[in-house]
Amino acid sequence: MAEKEISNKNSLRRKFRLGEFLAEYIIKGVAFCSFAVIILIFVFVFKETLPIFSPKEETATKQEFLQSESYGDEPATESSSQMSDYSSFTSDKKDVADIKNLTGKEWQPVGEDPKYGLFPLIMGSLKVTLIAILLGAPLAILAAIYSALFAPKRFKELIKPAIELLASFPSVVVGFFALITLATFFQEVFGWTFRLNSFIGGVAMALAVIPIVYTVTEDAITAIPKYMTEASLALGANKWQTALFVILPAATPGVFAALLLGFGRAFGETMIVLMATGNAPLSTLNPFEPVRTLSATIGAEMAEVVVGDTHYTVLFLIGSLLFIVTFLINAIAEFYVRAKLMKRFRGE
Repeated sequence: MAEKEISNKNSLRRKFRLGEFLAEYIIKGVAFCSFAVIILIFVFVFKETLPIFSPKEETATKQEFLQSESYGDEPATESSSQMSDYSSFTSDKKDVADIKNLTGKEWQPVGEDPKYGLFPLIMGSLKVTLIAILLGAPLAILAAIYSALFAPKRFKELIKPAIELLASFPSVVVGFFALITLATFFQEVFGWTFRLNSFIGGVAMALAVIPIVYTVTEDAITAIPKYMTEASLALGANKWQTALFVILPAATPGVFAALLLGFGRAFGETMIVLMATGNAPLSTLNPFEPVRTLSATIGAEMAEVVVGDTHYTVLFLIGSLLFIVTFLINAIAEFYVRAKLMKRFRGE
């Protein structure tokens, strides 16, 4: 009997270890595949961007493409005349994306003299992102303070999932809401000249930023040791004084990480800004005028460009810039700010 019990226990242990082994390697495999996919996306985007640094003459290839576009038994003289007209046009066209062109203040990629100035696009992205952070971050931080320190337990179980549910809303739904409802409401109230502008895009973007800032801030506040709250209350401070002058300063690295993550989320958003900002590449500081962002430019123009064209490589350059900016922001928030917060809690 004792030997059977021992053998049964050993078999159970073996089964458990086998399941644990499989689970461990499945998790590792999924993590490796996710990491590999991200790396491949980086490689593809940067690979398509490289031709912009070594521009080549594209007149010959475009002439061959035009020559192949013949229908039926067309006379050779007509096609040759078309070729001569096109060659004269392309000879005068200056389709070069050099540093001077990329640092210009005009984005006009279609025409005899294409302009690929990224300044209005970068400015538009920053305008919409800053408006979203200024509007959404205070609401998210105050909501996190309330739900973590003041809300009753039952109410907290309702308000936290409700706020985090905003993150599951499709971007196109938020953009459609801004396009139809918010833009009409603000124009009727304030009488703006432009119905769609950077402010409307920022307000809509704030709806997407609030869940991220709220979740990270609430986790940072919850991680604060309870003895800090108890010590503040024992010294005579009330709950709001403790929250604003003790808990919130102690959670500053976590709050800063939340702001960085929200900034990266807003900076790389596409559908909301594509539908709610007016899509006009203007280089103005006025928040009530239309703008065009980097991500919206890719979404609006990528389907209409010729593969391998200068316009095509410039759009991939914009994608590379978005990748680099969002990666750096997320890396700083994750590996530096949150690590600093954990060191503070450990007393290091």
